[in-house]
Amino acid sequence: MSKNIKHILAVDDEPNMLRLLEISLRQAGYQPVTAKDGREALDIIRTQAVDCVVSDLHMPRMDGLQLLQEIRKDDQELPVIIVNPSAPVGAGDVKPTPTGQMIVDFMKGRMWAYIETGMNLIDVDDVAIGHLRAMERGRIGERYILGHQNLTLREIFQMLSGLTGIPAPRLKLPWQAILPLAHANRWFADYISRRPPRIPLEGVRMAKYHMHYDCRKAVRELGLPQTPAEVALGKAVKWFRDHNYA
Repeated sequence: MSKNIKHILAVDDEPNMLRLLEISLRQAGYQPVTAKDGREALDIIRTQAVDCVVSDLHMPRMDGLQLLQEIRKDDQELPVIIVNPSAPVGAGDVKPTPTGQMIVDFMKGRMWAYIETGMNLIDVDDVAIGHLRAMERGRIGERYILGHQNLTLREIFQMLSGLTGIPAPRLKLPWQAILPLAHANRWFADYISRRPPRIPLEGVRMAKYHMHYDCRKAVRELGLPQTPAEVALGKAVKWFRDHNYA
């Protein structure tokens, strides 16, 4: 990709990731602009100078592929790279993300059972580097999965147990058994507590799928770093403890 690129539009619906991307791009000498979804990105592209777009794939209102299609209607030349992070973990998870909330709940001893499902974990710092590498080394119009280790939820809890000294849950439940509780918890959160539900409904629905991915394309073409998942989880645990989340 051209070395004349300076103005980078980073598009991601996750505030923590967007903040980290902006910092990383500035440190690398670029002038970043950020957008939280495809529609906001289009408004920026039509009113500001943008040399390259690096966008997340899954976003509300307009996803990365829809954004690419809309951009091509107006500009056939603007470089656009689509990235799809798996489940980032690490420091700085202010919100926190669903994965980060799971870690916090584990640290607070709230995980009395687990669902037999799978996730792909990657260090959030590796995801930020992956965005930069996608912009510098990625093929225009390509999509890259930014991930690392495929793990079962039980394996993740065992890692967290080793990091925290908190026993991992031993009771395994099918996702169908948790689904009615998730619906009830969602209703309670919406109409009574007015707080985020303790049992995320969409997370339980997705638990019937093992969200394991083949990330070798990003490793091969982008040089995506592969920090061990246990190291990334350790960063998350330390950050949550240091900031009094658990």
